[in-house]
Amino acid sequence: MAINVIPKDVGILPDTELDLEEIDQDQSEQLAQPAEIIAITLPDSVCGDRLDKVLSKLVPQYSRSRIQQWIEDGHVQVDGKPSKIKTTMLGGELIQIIPQSSPDENSFTPEDIPLNIIFEDDAIIILNKPAGLVVHPGAGNWSGTLLNALLFHRPALAQVPRAGIVHRLDKDTSGLMVVAKTLTAQTELVRQLQARTVRREYAAMVWGTPISTGTVDAAMARHSRDRLKMAVSFSILAKPAITHYQRLATGMLERFPVSLVACRLETGRTHQIRVHMQSLGFPLVGDTLYGKQHLARFFPRQALQARRLGLIHPVSGEDMEWSIPLEADFVALLEQAGMPSQ
Repeated sequence: MAINVIPKDVGILPDTELDLEEIDQDQSEQLAQPAEIIAITLPDSVCGDRLDKVLSKLVPQYSRSRIQQWIEDGHVQVDGKPSKIKTTMLGGELIQIIPQSSPDENSFTPEDIPLNIIFEDDAIIILNKPAGLVVHPGAGNWSGTLLNALLFHRPALAQVPRAGIVHRLDKDTSGLMVVAKTLTAQTELVRQLQARTVRREYAAMVWGTPISTGTVDAAMARHSRDRLKMAVSFSILAKPAITHYQRLATGMLERFPVSLVACRLETGRTHQIRVHMQSLGFPLVGDTLYGKQHLARFFPRQALQARRLGLIHPVSGEDMEWSIPLEADFVALLEQAGMPSQ
C-alpha cells in the first residue's frame, strides 16, 4: 500500500467540541494538519470490504461519518471516478481523497462582539451574558458565540481549552458566567464545580403556584425520543441533578397564575431548571421546548436569568460573589403579572 500526500494551499484550522458535557466523537476529532489531496493505492488485504470502512482504517485522522459525506459529495475517487459508500473494494485501486473543511473548523475565530464584563483580573472574567448569545460553537451556530467574543477580547484565551469557558448558559438564558483566563484557573474552577461549591442562583417565572420552598432531586438524561430535550430519568445513564427553589411572589398573566421563584443549583445539568420545574408541573414562562407553546405570546424566551454567582477565587482563595439586577424584559414581565420589581 502507498499513501501519497499532495499539499494544497489551505491553512491549518483546529476542530472543536460541540457540547461541554456530551462531546460528539465525529465533531471533536482533531485536524491538526492542512487539507491535502491524499492518494492511496489499496493493498490486496482489503478485498471484500466496502469503501468507507477501508478509508476509515487507512486515514484514521478523519471520522467515518466525515469520509462517508465526502464520498457522497464526490470528493473521493476510485480509479479516477466517483464511487459509492458501499462499493466493494478488490485491492489495487487508486483512491484520491480531497479533504473538505467543515464549519466547525472555523469556530475558533475572534469576533468583535460586545461583552458586559462585571469583573476581570489576571485569572478570571465575570460577565453578564445577554439572552440570544450562544456560549459555545455548535451545529447551526459556528460563529457569533461567546467563545468568539472572548477570543477577540483576550486573544491569549486561545491557549486555554474552550477559551476558558467552564460552564454554560442556554442561548436564551441571560446572566452571570465565570470564564478562566489561565489553565490553572480553569482547572481549579472545574474542580469547584465538581465539588458543588460554586453558588449559582437564578430567577425564574413559572406557570402556576409551587409550594413556598422545595428541592427537586431527580437525575436527568437525554430524552429517549427527542434528542433536543433532556428529561428526568431513571436510566443508568442519567446523571444526578439537584435544584433548590423558593417562591418569591405570585401574580397573573391575564387569567393564568404565575410565580417568581429563585432556583439554586447544586448540580449543573443541561436545561436543569427548565426540566426540574416542568417535572413538578410548573414550566417556565416563555419556554416553548418544555412548556406551554400556546402561551408563548407572553414572553419571547424562557423567563430565566442567572442573578447570583459565588466562588472561591482560583488564585487568591478569596470567597467572592456577584449579583445583577433583572433584565429590562424580565422586569416588564413582572410588571405585566402585577408583581413587585425584585
